[in-house]
This record gives sequence, structure tokens and C-alpha cells, in this order.
Amino acid sequence: MIINKDVVVIGAGASGLFAAAEAGMRGRRVVVLERSAALGNKVRVSGGGRCNFTNLNVTPDNYISQNPRFCISALTGFTPRDFIEIIERYGIRYYEKEQGQLFCKISSGEVVSMLRRRCEDAGVTIVYNAKVHDITKRGDVFVIVTNNTGVFHCSSLCLATGGISYPQLGATTFGYRIAAQFGLNVIPTRPALVPLVFNAKDSADFSGLAGISVDAVVSCDGRAFRGGVLFTQRGLSGPPVLQVSSYWRAGGYISINLFPDGDAWEFLLSRRRNKAELATILSGVFSKNFARRWCEINSYVRPINQFNDKELREIAGHLHDWKLWPAKTEGYKRAEAVIGGVDTGELSSKTMEAKKVNGLYFTGEVMDVTGQLGGYNLHWAWASGYACGRHM
Repeated sequence: MIINKDVVVIGAGASGLFAAAEAGMRGRRVVVLERSAALGNKVRVSGGGRCNFTNLNVTPDNYISQNPRFCISALTGFTPRDFIEIIERYGIRYYEKEQGQLFCKISSGEVVSMLRRRCEDAGVTIVYNAKVHDITKRGDVFVIVTNNTGVFHCSSLCLATGGISYPQLGATTFGYRIAAQFGLNVIPTRPALVPLVFNAKDSADFSGLAGISVDAVVSCDGRAFRGGVLFTQRGLSGPPVLQVSSYWRAGGYISINLFPDGDAWEFLLSRRRNKAELATILSGVFSKNFARRWCEINSYVRPINQFNDKELREIAGHLHDWKLWPAKTEGYKRAEAVIGGVDTGELSSKTMEAKKVNGLYFTGEVMDVTGQLGGYNLHWAWASGYACGRHM
């Protein structure tokens, strides 16, 4: 059975549904093909189930791409305020958690329902359990062959298939494969916003600290983020570690500033006549277990009044610049996003259409645009989906 449509969107995630609704509102006949039995799977789990749907402070600097200017047009064309107006129209209540991060007051399911309703209002059809077997182009027409839902013909095809993080939610390399099939360059991927795994020595040194969190600034490759650094059974997690994981490369190090609000040298100097162990002094700043272990692995195990000025300066420097060399990340299964994907140099920044293939569009995470933690990736889904939907 051949089904003729103006637009076929593959992937019922955030960007695909948003693009489909925008196209439908322009009078285009649109169908969304979703390989699973539900839509918006990643949206449902985002923000711990509360959906961190955007950030008030969105700028191009919050995104990683080999072409950092690519996102400017889409972000300018669709702002956080634009998305807020939509969710307010659908009666979704929200709140600002911190640093401009906006969350649903009730649950992420509200955003999923809103996306579904927008598609319904725009006359968009959503087909579930539709696994695409083959895509070809005959003249100006794309031919999409599915498993048991028919063969679809369209003039505009949008790949909103996402990246390969969270494969347990159905993520695959399908979008990358189709891009390559049509001659587009695909930049190699790596996990982003992902916990880091200790090397063998650090794993032994910090065993038993799982669950302890330390407020710190974590830096890597010129980027610095503050928050709770969480020790896990295998390494480090927490917001600042997830942030720097997007910039970290295998073989490199991260730097942790354990004294983000003060001068460690002045702190130590003011207590240098104390006869207590250094670990005891530091336990007033950190947890007792962390302070003791940190001092032990650095051989700072004696009363603070027994350290000379040079040694105290060394300790202060170490507290401000504690370097760790992770062995690896926790991989795609634990990653919230992916670095790399369809090369944005192959796409129009205004329309998301492939320059080499008329009518072929990409949107969302499948492209080489990755946001930082804090609602930026979902906002890219809305912004890129809007740009795409207004043109395809």
C-alpha cells in the first residue's frame, strides 16, 4: 500500500514532533513514523521526570559543534520565550530551578501530551511501531518502505532520529546511516553529559566514598562548571562532571577546585598554629571521610602546625587545582547526549535542509550540535524543529 504525503518525519521525539506540528500548521500533509510503541521517550525521562524543557539563558556559547555558528540562526528564530508562550497556552505550569533552568511543576508527561495535541491540532498522523527498512529517492519523491505500515511517498523527508545516547530507550545509528547513504558527511560520535570512570589507581584510592558529594568547580579544556561533584562506585558524576565530560578527551585530565569560594592559602594560614591533623581541619569544609582520604592519598597526614610555608602553599595549590586523569566515560548507556553526528556543514542553518539533497531535512540531536546540561538540548530540539517545520 502506497501512502502519499507532503512530509514524512522519522522519529517521534521532541524535535520530530515539533517540526511535524509546524509543517502541519502550514497545511502540509504530514505523517510521523515512530519505531517504538510510544512517543517522546527521552522527553519523559528528562529532568528526572520533570522535563527541563528550556533555559532562560540560551546562547550559542551553550552548544558544542565543529561549526559553532551553525546554531545561531535557529536560536534567534525560536527563543525560550517562544516555547514558554506555547506551554502556557496549553496550561502547563512550570518553575525555575536554578540558573535559568525551567521545569514542569507536575511531570514531563505534560510536555509529551502537549506535543501530541499540537500534532493532532495540525492534522499530523503519528504511526507507531513503524520500522523503516529502506529509503530511496526517485526524482523529487522520497520512497520510505516500512515493515508493516505501508510504503510512504513524500517530497520532504525529515530525519529526527536522535543520537545514540540511551540506547535502552530505542536510540540507534539509523539517522547517521541514512545521511551517509545520501552522501552527507557524519562526524564520529562520542558520549556527552556522562559520568567519568576512575583510572585503576584512583579507583583504589577513593573506594568507599560512593555517595559523597563535594561542592567544587570542575574544569576541562578551558571550560569550568560549578556544582556537586558526586563520587560513585566507578568514578565521578554530578552536574559539573557531566558538563566537563562533553569537553574531556581520552588521555586528558580534569581539574577540580575544592575551594571555589575562598583562598585555600589564607584558610590554611589562619589555622597553621592548630595542633589538629590537616584532615580534621579540612573536615570543617568537606565530609570527614573525604577529607581523611584526600589527605592520605596526598601524604598530608600530620598536624597542620607541622607543615612549613612552602608545604602549605603546595597544599593550597592542590586544593585549588586537583588534577585527575579519568580512564573513560560510562559510555552511551549513561550519556544524556552525544557529541558529533550529521555534519552541519552539509546543512542550511536557516532551514535544516541538506545542501546536496533537495527535500532532505535533519533536526535535533542527530546533527552535530550538542547542548550543555540545563535544558539546552531540549531547546535545540524546539529551535531546530521550528526552523525545519517552517520550511519543509
